[in-house]
Amino acid sequence: MTESTHRLVLNDATSFAGVPFGAARSVRGEVVFNTGMAGYVETLTDPSYRGQILVLTYPLQGNYGVPQGPYESGAIQVAGLVVTHYSARPSHHRSVRSLGNWLESEGVPALHSVDTRALTRRLRERGTMFGAIEQGDGARIGGSEWDAPRRLLEEVVTRDIVTYPAGPMRILLIDTGAKENIVRSLVGRGATVVRSPWNQDWEQIIPDVDGIMLSNGPGDPADATSFAMRIRAVLTTDKPIFGICLGHQVLALAAGARCAKLRYGHRSANQPVRDLTTGRCYITSQNHGYVVDARSLGDDWQEWFINLNDGTNEGFRHRIRPIRSVQFHPEAAPGPADTGFLFDEFLTQVAQIKRGETSVAA
Repeated sequence: MTESTHRLVLNDATSFAGVPFGAARSVRGEVVFNTGMAGYVETLTDPSYRGQILVLTYPLQGNYGVPQGPYESGAIQVAGLVVTHYSARPSHHRSVRSLGNWLESEGVPALHSVDTRALTRRLRERGTMFGAIEQGDGARIGGSEWDAPRRLLEEVVTRDIVTYPAGPMRILLIDTGAKENIVRSLVGRGATVVRSPWNQDWEQIIPDVDGIMLSNGPGDPADATSFAMRIRAVLTTDKPIFGICLGHQVLALAAGARCAKLRYGHRSANQPVRDLTTGRCYITSQNHGYVVDARSLGDDWQEWFINLNDGTNEGFRHRIRPIRSVQFHPEAAPGPADTGFLFDEFLTQVAQIKRGETSVAA
C-alpha cells in the first residue's frame, strides 16, 4: 500500500494526498477548517463537530499530546482529522498518550503531511463541502453516500437526565450536544445543573428550576425545528432563558426568525464580536456553519452582538423578557474566556427573579 492511496477527496473531485495516522479506515463527512493555534483536545471532543472531517490550519498538531482530561465530551466527535505536521512524541508533563494513539483507540482516521493551506483556500473559495478520507488500494466513498442523512442531534445527547449538584439555584440545561465546560461554568458559579436531552420530557422539569439554558450542538438548525417549536411554547415562562450556539439558532427559530448557512463557517478561537449596547469588542471561541438572519427577528427582539469580520449576527435578546442568546461560546474551551461574564450576568438575573427583586419583564 503506497502513500498515494491515502487521501482526502472532496465531492468536487479535488484530491489531497497525505500520510495516515490514527485509525486505519475510510470515512466521509462535511469538511470544515478551524484556525485555532491550540486546543485540539477540546476541539476534537466538541459535539458540535459530530460527523465532520476537521482540517486544522495551524501547521503543528499533537505536540503536547493528550492529557487525562477534562474533555468536552466522553469521546472524540469528529469523523476524521487532517493536519500538516504531526508530532508523535509529545513531551508535555500532562500528556498520557499521543494524539495518534488516542485517535486510533476511538476509531478515528487522520492524515498528516497534507497541504492544508491549499485545502483551506479551496474551502474558502468553493464553500464547505462533503469529502472522504480514503485509505487503501481502491478505497472509494461516493455516490449516494455523499448525502446520506444522519440524526446527529440524537447521536450526541446524554440518554438520561443528569443532575450536577452545586447550590440552591437550579438551571435546566437542555442538551443538544452540550460541551462539558458549559456544565463546569455553571457549577463553578454555584448553580445546580439539571441536564436533560432535548428529546425527553424536559417541560416537566421547568417548574422545579430557576432558569433555562439551551446548549450548543451539531448540524443544521433546520433539523431541530420540532425542538424549536417546543421552545416556542415556553418563551412566555417566568424563567430566564439563555441560548448558546445551536441553542441560539433554535431560540431564533422559536421566535419566528430564520437561519442561513455560511459559506465556510466560523471555527476558531479568535473571532471578534462587538456588543451593540456598549460598543465594547471581545475575542471569542466559535464553531458553527449557520447564522441567524437578524433581519428576520421580530420587533420584540433586538440584535445584541455582531461579528466584526463579516457583520453576521452573534447574539440577540428580547426587549422586555429575560431571554437572550449568543452564537459564540462564552464557556470557550478552547479559546479566550473574555465573555465568561455572560454566565455571571445570566445567573445574577436568575437570582434576582428568584428572590422577587425584579419582575419577569425587567
